[in-house]
Amino acid sequence: MKPHQRIFFIQFAVAFALGAFVSRLPDLQHAFGLTEGELGLLLAVMSAGVLFGLTFSVRFIERLGARTTAFVTVFGASLFFALIPWMPSALPAVPLFFIAGLFTGAFEINANIETDRHEALLGRRIMSRAHGMWSAGFCITALVGAGMRQAAVPIELHMAAAVAFVIIAGTIIFARIENAPPRQDAHPGDAPLIAVPTLGLLPLCLIGAAPLLAEGASVDWSAIYMRDVFAVAPFVGGLSVTIFSLLIAIGRLGMDPVIDRFNPRPVAIALLLIATTGLVMVATAPHPVVALLGFGLTGIGCSSVYPLAISAAARRTDRPASINVAALGQTTFIVFFAGPPLLGFIGEYFGIRFSYWAVVPVVIAALLVTRAFAATPAAVAGGAEPVRPHG
Repeated sequence: MKPHQRIFFIQFAVAFALGAFVSRLPDLQHAFGLTEGELGLLLAVMSAGVLFGLTFSVRFIERLGARTTAFVTVFGASLFFALIPWMPSALPAVPLFFIAGLFTGAFEINANIETDRHEALLGRRIMSRAHGMWSAGFCITALVGAGMRQAAVPIELHMAAAVAFVIIAGTIIFARIENAPPRQDAHPGDAPLIAVPTLGLLPLCLIGAAPLLAEGASVDWSAIYMRDVFAVAPFVGGLSVTIFSLLIAIGRLGMDPVIDRFNPRPVAIALLLIATTGLVMVATAPHPVVALLGFGLTGIGCSSVYPLAISAAARRTDRPASINVAALGQTTFIVFFAGPPLLGFIGEYFGIRFSYWAVVPVVIAALLVTRAFAATPAAVAGGAEPVRPHG
């Protein structure tokens, strides 16, 4: 296994554990006797933990290094997700939700920073593929979770099996992770304790947030949209989520060579235009097939814009890369989790079609600030010549 592929597994492993947990939330809700609102509060606690991890963990990650941080964050998140179902009630589970979220936020910084540094070593882009491994892990474990639920496998046993897989595979793969050197032009200073966005980073925050808002609208509301607008069968409604998730994963796994060929800005513009087209098709669809095609185009359009924003933030030289990645993660994370409830409010009062129209101006705003992307290929660390763009 190549060094950068070990970093890919960081993304896959956390997504595998989180996806297993999310797929069993209905069972957890029943076990704890929670209403939807009470379950939402528990998930909000986990979100607060993620935000805390993104804000305060940068300095510790830099000190621990990639390998130790991978062991701590991936195993920590997986273990706490697995422990939650064993709690006798929701109240003692509250701190576990927060700690699992904290490890998840810290993992995000470590994985993205190491991916960016390996891009520099390789002289080609791999950030989109790394996030594609997250999408693949989440998709696989969601399918496994559906099978586990259908077979009436207890949630405790399911999560124990998931964490066992992560720990066994992770022990083998993480043991040989080596810290990649920072980029040659990286900021030489130490990372501050708290990560916050700067004015210069805000355009990249907008670019990263726009596809995540469209993703939230597609994942959280597409099945309801298909049901309410077209009164389709549940299977057809579920296809909207499946098609979107599949195409966003395919897009991420295959987009890096395209970015190397054409550079980030034109690729981001093309993807955002595709996402806009998909959203408009969904908002105006006269037939379920048109809506499903729209969700597919939205998935392709959303696929690699966020990884591109992460790469661009890591390459800024005004602050240490880890602090810029963490700050961008905070902003996009807030949009990703706050956006779907807001869109639900819009859908309730103005119609669910309009909730998709509401995402379009945000994507267009991201298009207007794509100059924030540098039009240069991945710089190579260690003094070697960078790979030149083709064409």
